[in-house]
Amino acid sequence: MDVKRVKDYIYWLYYQYLLVTCSYVLEPWEQSMFHTITVTVVAMVVYTAYVFVPIHVRLALQFFSQIFGAQPESSV
Repeated sequence: MDVKRVKDYIYWLYYQYLLVTCSYVLEPWEQSMFHTITVTVVAMVVYTAYVFVPIHVRLALQFFSQIFGAQPESSV
């Protein structure tokens, strides 16, 4: 892929984002506030998923392994 096609694709994705969120009708200062809030919320969701999902998956695997009769790991 050449650089122009990648650049056009990124512009197209950004345009789709503007259309889906209807933020193209906002004034520039409103758009910047909206984008800031959106990026902040997405960053918090990604961070929370990165930190807490592995813990919950590990606990769920331990719970179901105890239910289905797996031997507990030794504490030695």
